[in-house]
Amino acid sequence: MTDQRRRPVPTDPRVRALIAHATRRGRERSTDLSRRSFLLGAAGAAGAAAVLAACGTGGAATSSTRAAKDDSSSDKLVRWANWTQYLDQNDDGTKYPTLEAFQAKTGIKVTYAEDIEDNDSFYGKINGQLKNGQDIGYDIVTLTDWMAARMIRLGYTQALDKAAMPNTANILPNLANVDFDPGRTHSLTWQSGFAGLAWDKSKVPGGLHSVDDLWKPELAGRVEVLSEMRDTMGLLMFNQGVDPAGAWTDDDFHSALEVLKEKISSGHIRKVLGNSYTQDLASGDAIAVIGWSGDITSLNYESDDRFEFAIPDAGGTLWSDNMMVPIGSPALTNAEKLMDYYYDPEVAAQVAAWVNYITPVEGAQQAMVAIDPDLASNPMIFPDAATLSKVSVFRTLDPAEEARYNGEFLTVIGA
Repeated sequence: MTDQRRRPVPTDPRVRALIAHATRRGRERSTDLSRRSFLLGAAGAAGAAAVLAACGTGGAATSSTRAAKDDSSSDKLVRWANWTQYLDQNDDGTKYPTLEAFQAKTGIKVTYAEDIEDNDSFYGKINGQLKNGQDIGYDIVTLTDWMAARMIRLGYTQALDKAAMPNTANILPNLANVDFDPGRTHSLTWQSGFAGLAWDKSKVPGGLHSVDDLWKPELAGRVEVLSEMRDTMGLLMFNQGVDPAGAWTDDDFHSALEVLKEKISSGHIRKVLGNSYTQDLASGDAIAVIGWSGDITSLNYESDDRFEFAIPDAGGTLWSDNMMVPIGSPALTNAEKLMDYYYDPEVAAQVAAWVNYITPVEGAQQAMVAIDPDLASNPMIFPDAATLSKVSVFRTLDPAEEARYNGEFLTVIGA
């Protein structure tokens, strides 16, 4: 994802509609392998298989594949894979307070792993096991809309018993019935957020207002962009006057891709990364990026407000990440209890206060007032209609388009 640190539920119906639209279309913290994953893996047969999986060529679960037997009653364990900095932590970063509270309340142990760098590289690791209905080592995975759509379409997720999850009635109305999962029978939104421009204020004193500002000569070799195709390409397309949510053409996509190709080959862009771009910002190796809203808020807590985030004048992207239970998980009931717990408005507010992303839980904004009233005025956490008018959700791609555009993007970032 990523960043995080707060964002309750907007009350403006237009805001909710836009968030719903975003979920419908698909966010994507990663629509492609990270550059490093691509370079390391593509050389061998295993790498080639991962690349094919990332491009969407993996097959559906076999007809004989069934959900794993649920051993929740005898094995009180949930294994959760998530993005980095995507759950509330204590001051020294050694514990997750809401997770500790869940374990104490239920007696269910949770092993929490920040194992998702981007959607495609993660999917490339687990695709083969999913196809065979095997246990992938996680009982909850947290992936972006477009990847969630793929997982559900291929039969790689288990159906949720919503009757056993009463808090899930708190989901924002316009997130409750998305096109890739009608009725939310196989997924629940975790958080939503923006992709835009971020920079070190001491090194880029004039700030960034457009993607063109990233290409200033003085920034050469200090710029990084996301390995999430929909976010990076979405901003590049917006910069050329093309709304990524609209009916754009191959020519529109390729025109933006040419810009990316030239900036990578010239060395102006130093790296194409998933979540780990934040490490380079913190170290000073990168000073200007295409990044995620919550990440920058999180970095600022640790860096004395050193960075700034903005949606480009031309437009930015809006996305959502979703919790799902893989087909081979033996802990469906335990996983449902954990997912339901995070839909309690007070718990959701605790998470949002730390991660600074948009929470999908109705009532979390009111609960946030007791935690930090100032957060309610932050448009990156509680976006109003004016903020949301500046962003779009990358349009839904059919499987053939996804394979083609992802493949072309991967070729460029792996060059």
